[in-house]
Amino acid sequence: MASDSDPRDPAGGIPASDPRDPAGSIPASDPRAPAGGIPASAPRARTGGAAESDLDRYLAVRSAYGGALSADGATVAFVSDLTGVPQAWSVPSGSGWPTLLSVGEDRVQAVFTSPAEPAGVVYGRDAGGDERTQLYRVRRDGLGEAPLVEDPETIHRPGAFTPDGAWFLYCANGRNGIDFDLHRVPATGGPTETVAELDGWNAVTDVSPDGRYALVAHLRGLLDNDVLFVDLDSGSVRNLTALASGEPAVHLPGGFTGDGRLWLRSDRAADVVQAGRLAADGSWQPATPHRHDTDALAVAGRTVACALNVDGASALHLLDPATGAARRQVPLPLGVVQDLRVAPDGQVISFAFSGPQHPLDVWTTEVGSGAAERVTRSPTGGLDPAAFAVPSLDRVDSHDGLPVPVWTYRPEQADRPPVIVWVHGGPESQARPAFNALFQHWVAAGYAVVVPNVRGSTGYGRHYASLDDGRRRPDSVADLVAVGEWVRARSDLGDAIAVTGGSYGGYMTLSALVAAPDLWAAGVSVVGIANLVTFLERTGAYRRALREREYGSLDSDRDFLTAASPITHVDRISAPLLVIHGANDPRVPVGEAEQIHAALRERGRTCELLVFDDEGHGIAKHANRRIAYRRMAEFLAEHLNP
Repeated sequence: MASDSDPRDPAGGIPASDPRDPAGSIPASDPRAPAGGIPASAPRARTGGAAESDLDRYLAVRSAYGGALSADGATVAFVSDLTGVPQAWSVPSGSGWPTLLSVGEDRVQAVFTSPAEPAGVVYGRDAGGDERTQLYRVRRDGLGEAPLVEDPETIHRPGAFTPDGAWFLYCANGRNGIDFDLHRVPATGGPTETVAELDGWNAVTDVSPDGRYALVAHLRGLLDNDVLFVDLDSGSVRNLTALASGEPAVHLPGGFTGDGRLWLRSDRAADVVQAGRLAADGSWQPATPHRHDTDALAVAGRTVACALNVDGASALHLLDPATGAARRQVPLPLGVVQDLRVAPDGQVISFAFSGPQHPLDVWTTEVGSGAAERVTRSPTGGLDPAAFAVPSLDRVDSHDGLPVPVWTYRPEQADRPPVIVWVHGGPESQARPAFNALFQHWVAAGYAVVVPNVRGSTGYGRHYASLDDGRRRPDSVADLVAVGEWVRARSDLGDAIAVTGGSYGGYMTLSALVAAPDLWAAGVSVVGIANLVTFLERTGAYRRALREREYGSLDSDRDFLTAASPITHVDRISAPLLVIHGANDPRVPVGEAEQIHAALRERGRTCELLVFDDEGHGIAKHANRRIAYRRMAEFLAEHLNP
């Protein structure tokens, strides 16, 4: 379970390939998480002299993700920010020099490799962070790059190839700006065809082995979705997972095995999401334990791979496709698996992996070998990953006794260090032990970093994830205040505490400053929500219905939405605040940042606003990160005095 954010994003995040991402099949901001926020690279909390070198070193930490295997598993296409902006690359899955597949000033969001030889690559790119993804094709040797589908006013959500590689399927909202219809286009270029008009938010994830049917994820909410079976010839649509009870349930398509067995993830039989098979009669046959969420599933040939979420860390397993029985576990360090994929022949598995001491890279494992190996080796700016801090896991009792999981990164040999509390985005997301250069920078600079999973976070089952829905939103803010009070009560942590976060984490930051103004020494809100009413009125039309299911309806809950908005209680904010936003943000429009800044400045409070004209929901470009993180480092140092 996760949010809609970039995999490098400390705000928490859905992998770029996860069909639940309500804003696009891509990272929202620049890794997911995701509801994005600040990218993972960040400066030290000092400036001048050698500190400038420290800043550049942390900004130089790079990442690679979204690996897509060729038909024979010999080549992996992936996304990397090696050049300073995420672009498409390919590399031999054994070893070799990577090949740049795309060139441009804007980010590439996802890559897909044809199952046929010679393998072509399709990638998605938006402009200035506007999330209106356009599709391009290129050979895996980097030659022949050309547009595949272009309409600057439309979001094109990739996608899957047909088994013969002849067609590429995608969903797009060009018909009315809201509903994502299923389309196909010749993989070598040509006129597009509309396969089926579909209501709402949809993403195609796989095609049946015989090439006749597309598997489509259909979302009503991030915890309420179905799987559609679309006939590619007739356009007829069948809902495979609709429950007669009408109760909300997670149904997320994994894909088809070579013999046509359909694997899904669902919570219809437990509080957590399980991987299992959907029989022809519609019966559900779960295969993974009912104790942990299954937050990644990939299927091809005779291989089924899944990642279990065990208290935030990933456990990667291979299952028997016929019986669902566990075959073996792939040994991995502490960390998080995302972008899980299986080569069309079922012999090689690729995934992106990061842990506290492992920056985000693409890994592979051969099904018969048992070992996992890193395929990409992103530079770390001369920093030693073995020296990075490994967090401890605590649980904090909230105001009503609910235990709230908390990750704590603590600097060594520090006496009562100042504390930065970071809140993930989403809210349907989870703070996990993935690599985060921003957190590591803060620890090296002398701060402790506390990262809670307040109620509403995913990874702990549907019940926990629903505890902040609608009018229960203030309970999650109370959780955050309880975490701050827990920090203050600890003898090994300092009294100076800042609260920070991105997207929904930005909303929580502002809400915490309102709820307990004397607790916080400073706040930083990145692409955050200040006013739930104006946010819902102005967010992308294709997202509004999904967000109203979480926060409340403009028609029936306006009074509550007003009361739960930080802007309504802006007089209570006394701590200095830094606000960072992208001018092209389609999820949380920049007006949210402008109104909280204006309200605080009118009252004579300390509030700074930093807006980037060429960014969207987060900061993707290296040059902009240098500006944003340098100011953030200075701001925290000014008000926390590490």
